[in-house]
Amino acid sequence: MKVQMFCLAVAIAAGAVSAWPLAAEARIRCEGPFQVVPGQGNLATPYCEDEYLAQVARGYGIQVSGRVIRGNPNKKEEVCRAIGHDSRVNDICIKYLNYGEDRYDN
Repeated sequence: MKVQMFCLAVAIAAGAVSAWPLAAEARIRCEGPFQVVPGQGNLATPYCEDEYLAQVARGYGIQVSGRVIRGNPNKKEEVCRAIGHDSRVNDICIKYLNYGEDRYDN
Protein backbone atom coordinates (compact mmCIF):
# COMPACT_ATOMS: atom_id res chain seq x y z
CA MET A 1 0.00 0.00 0.00
CA LYS A 2 2.82 2.42 0.87
CA VAL A 3 4.56 1.65 -2.42
CA GLN A 4 1.36 2.42 -4.36
CA MET A 5 0.90 5.72 -2.51
CA PHE A 6 4.54 6.61 -3.16
CA CYS A 7 4.18 5.80 -6.87
CA LEU A 8 1.00 7.85 -7.06
CA ALA A 9 2.72 10.83 -5.39
CA VAL A 10 5.67 10.56 -7.79
CA ALA A 11 3.34 10.39 -10.79
CA ILE A 12 1.40 13.47 -9.63
CA ALA A 13 4.61 15.40 -9.00
CA ALA A 14 5.99 14.42 -12.41
CA GLY A 15 2.77 15.50 -14.08
CA ALA A 16 2.82 18.84 -12.30
CA VAL A 17 6.45 19.49 -13.24
CA SER A 18 5.88 18.54 -16.87
CA ALA A 19 2.80 20.79 -17.08
CA TRP A 20 4.62 23.78 -15.58
CA PRO A 21 6.26 24.97 -18.85
CA LEU A 22 2.84 24.87 -20.51
CA ALA A 23 1.54 27.40 -18.01
CA ALA A 24 4.26 29.83 -19.04
CA GLU A 25 3.32 29.35 -22.69
CA ALA A 26 -0.33 30.01 -21.91
CA ARG A 27 0.43 33.60 -20.89
CA ILE A 28 -1.59 36.21 -22.78
CA ARG A 29 0.47 37.95 -25.45
CA CYS A 30 -0.62 41.35 -26.68
CA GLU A 31 0.33 43.44 -29.68
CA GLY A 32 -1.03 46.88 -28.95
CA PRO A 33 -4.69 46.53 -27.98
CA PHE A 34 -4.94 43.10 -29.62
CA GLN A 35 -4.40 39.63 -28.17
CA VAL A 36 -2.35 37.30 -30.33
CA VAL A 37 -4.37 34.10 -30.77
CA PRO A 38 -2.50 31.38 -32.66
CA GLY A 39 -4.50 30.20 -35.64
CA GLN A 40 -6.98 33.08 -35.37
CA GLY A 41 -4.84 36.19 -35.70
CA ASN A 42 -5.14 39.21 -33.46
CA LEU A 43 -8.35 39.85 -31.53
CA ALA A 44 -9.34 42.93 -29.56
CA THR A 45 -9.74 41.88 -25.93
CA PRO A 46 -10.44 43.94 -22.80
CA TYR A 47 -7.24 42.64 -21.17
CA CYS A 48 -4.96 43.81 -23.98
CA GLU A 49 -6.88 47.05 -24.43
CA ASP A 50 -6.34 47.90 -20.75
CA GLU A 51 -2.64 47.01 -20.98
CA TYR A 52 -2.29 49.20 -24.07
CA LEU A 53 -4.18 52.08 -22.47
CA ALA A 54 -1.80 51.93 -19.51
CA GLN A 55 1.20 51.85 -21.86
CA VAL A 56 0.02 54.93 -23.76
CA ALA A 57 -0.85 56.69 -20.49
CA ARG A 58 2.68 56.11 -19.18
CA GLY A 59 3.93 57.85 -22.33
CA TYR A 60 1.98 60.90 -21.16
CA GLY A 61 3.55 60.64 -17.70
CA ILE A 62 0.56 59.01 -15.99
CA GLN A 63 1.88 56.27 -13.72
CA VAL A 64 -0.68 53.48 -14.07
CA SER A 65 -0.65 49.76 -14.82
CA GLY A 66 -3.03 47.59 -16.80
CA ARG A 67 -3.92 45.78 -13.58
CA VAL A 68 -5.00 49.05 -11.94
CA ILE A 69 -7.08 50.03 -14.97
CA ARG A 70 -8.79 46.61 -15.02
CA GLY A 71 -9.48 46.69 -11.30
CA ASN A 72 -10.72 50.27 -11.02
CA PRO A 73 -13.26 51.55 -13.56
CA ASN A 74 -12.93 55.05 -12.10
CA LYS A 75 -9.19 55.06 -12.83
CA LYS A 76 -9.87 53.90 -16.38
CA GLU A 77 -12.35 56.74 -16.83
CA GLU A 78 -9.85 59.22 -15.36
CA VAL A 79 -7.12 58.05 -17.73
CA CYS A 80 -9.49 58.11 -20.71
CA ARG A 81 -10.65 61.62 -19.95
CA ALA A 82 -7.00 62.71 -19.83
CA ILE A 83 -5.71 60.98 -22.98
CA GLY A 84 -8.77 59.60 -24.80
CA HIS A 85 -8.26 62.17 -27.54
CA ASP A 86 -5.17 60.20 -28.64
CA SER A 87 -6.09 58.23 -31.76
CA ARG A 88 -4.26 55.15 -30.40
CA VAL A 89 -6.75 54.77 -27.54
CA ASN A 90 -9.83 56.65 -28.75
CA ASP A 91 -11.73 53.44 -29.53
CA ILE A 92 -10.92 52.08 -26.07
CA CYS A 93 -12.03 55.30 -24.35
CA ILE A 94 -15.01 56.30 -26.48
CA LYS A 95 -17.59 55.37 -23.84
CA TYR A 96 -15.84 57.57 -21.27
CA LEU A 97 -15.63 60.63 -23.47
CA ASN A 98 -18.47 63.12 -23.51
CA TYR A 99 -18.76 64.87 -26.85
CA GLY A 100 -21.67 67.07 -25.85
CA GLU A 101 -24.17 64.29 -25.22
CA ASP A 102 -25.12 62.76 -21.91
CA ARG A 103 -23.31 59.40 -21.80
CA TYR A 104 -26.01 57.96 -19.55
CA ASP A 105 -28.75 58.34 -22.18
CA ASN A 106 -29.39 55.36 -24.42
